[in-house]
This record gives sequence, C-alpha cells and structure tokens, in this order.
Amino acid sequence: MTHDDYHVEPVRGLPGVPPEGERILWQGAPDWRALALEAMGLRWVMAYFGALAAWRVAVDLDRDPVTGLQGAALFLALGLAACAILAGIAWVLAKATVYTITTRRVAMRIGAALTVTLNLPYRWIGSVDLRRGPFGTGDLSLSLIGSDRISYVVCWPHVRPWRMRRTQPTLRCIPDPETVARLLAETAEARLEAQAFEAAGARGPAAVAAE
Repeated sequence: MTHDDYHVEPVRGLPGVPPEGERILWQGAPDWRALALEAMGLRWVMAYFGALAAWRVAVDLDRDPVTGLQGAALFLALGLAACAILAGIAWVLAKATVYTITTRRVAMRIGAALTVTLNLPYRWIGSVDLRRGPFGTGDLSLSLIGSDRISYVVCWPHVRPWRMRRTQPTLRCIPDPETVARLLAETAEARLEAQAFEAAGARGPAAVAAE
C-alpha cells in the first residue's frame, strides 16, 4: 500500500495555508552530499577505516604481506559499507527536509521518521550566521531571542553543531547560501520595520510624539 507521509500539508513545507498577505519567497533543502560530509562525518569515517587499513598493512608487512593486504581489504570494505549507510541516511534526510522563507517567518519541515515543522517569526530571530561548506553550499544558523528553547536532539542535524545550551536552528548545506542569507536579512528587516510602523500607528500620533 502506498502512502504519502506529507499528504496533510496544504502547502509543501508548511503546516497550514499561509495567512492572507504572506508570500513564500524561497524554498530549498540540504545538498545530500554536503550533508553527508558535514553532518554525518563522512570524512572522519573514511579517514578512520583508511588508517586501520594502513595499520594492518604496516603490522604484517615483514611477517606476512598477503595477510596484511587481506586485512586491509576487509577494513576498506567495512569502511565503504559504513560510508554507504551514512550517505543513504543523508539522502533520506535531505529528501524529507523543506526550508521555507516567507514574508513573515522561516519555516523548517524536518525529520524523516518523525516529521516536525518549526515556525520562526522574524521577531524571534536575533541574528543569522553564515558558514560556507563543500560543493558551494553553506549553513545559515539562526540565533533566537527570548526564553523559548528548541531541542537539539529533536532538530539534529538541522542545528548549529555543538551549540547545545542555546540551540540554533540551521538551514544546513543549502545551495547558494550568500543569496539566501541576503534575502533572509532583507526580508526580516522589512518585516520588523513594518511591524514597528504598525505598532506606532496603533498607539496614535500623540503617543509617538511623546516618545
């Protein structure tokens, strides 16, 4: 029986229909190759099994080179299997992820087995940090203000690595990160200015003049 895990989404990547006046400006997802390297630690796994293979050859070089080569081949095969599994996990996570920037918020639909959608209004975002990665990708980490906390474990790998005390939701390994960062900054600034103008209008001219 076929089943669409996301059939309940009225709009792809969002938990509900956007309110009137809200527009989607950008949607994207991680590059699975970069995610495998950056989040799954593919480089370290390859280096680890490569070191084991070299060690096995060096140990048996004088005594029995054939045995050493056989042992090294076994380590390399195990390393390839481990890398294939990690790459597969990265591919599944990337396919299940949708990052969305709208005129009012940043939304992150994340999770393969358990899907979670984070809705982050611009008033919650204090700053955005850009970190460049492989294959022309990059991470956009969002520093949140206020007392709300986000679980590092639940959101991994869509968080800034090792920032556990104050978790930073992160758009991981997205293509063309500079353009997306610029769009996010300009949209957030425009939204916050509009909210400040609306708040000032609600207080009335007299209250604004008194300030």
